[in-house]
Amino acid sequence: MFGHSYGGLIALQAARGDRRIQQLAVYEPGVSLNGSFDASFLPEFEELLAANRHIAAMSLFLKRTRLTPFPASTPRFVFSALSALMVGGRNGAEMRSLMPTTPPEIREIMRLDSDGANYAEITADTLLLGGSKTPTYLTGVLDPLQRMIPTARVAMLDGADHNAPDESSPRIVAQRLETFFAG
Repeated sequence: MFGHSYGGLIALQAARGDRRIQQLAVYEPGVSLNGSFDASFLPEFEELLAANRHIAAMSLFLKRTRLTPFPASTPRFVFSALSALMVGGRNGAEMRSLMPTTPPEIREIMRLDSDGANYAEITADTLLLGGSKTPTYLTGVLDPLQRMIPTARVAMLDGADHNAPDESSPRIVAQRLETFFAG
């Protein structure tokens, strides 16, 4: 089983105590340990979505989640311009249609926030992947998870970011997964 981001959280939850899952790989799972995920932007994000202000909502999301190469000190207008490219016009229709899934996912991440001891139930051979260009709130859970999951190991991919599995570095991630699942 493989999961990325929120899918990684789902994969970890599915593998808890399920011995049928023999191999598990997750790339930067959307796990919050002891409040490591800051969801304080969620009410404003939801208000913007409800008002169909998709560019403003995406701009807020990108700035607060730090899932771009820009530092937090970057002016909001830069995030607005990037967001306009991502969700504006006809080309952004798919992204706009997916944005309403974000609040329920974040609420579930927060609901499942814990000290992580429950992940010790995972018996699958587990590979925890992360990218060197990803914010530490996402990669910072990998080492604690490795300590809690009896058969886990961490592999950091140099130069990869949070979108590596499907956008920025899919071949690198695929090679790691192929080696892990074949081994």
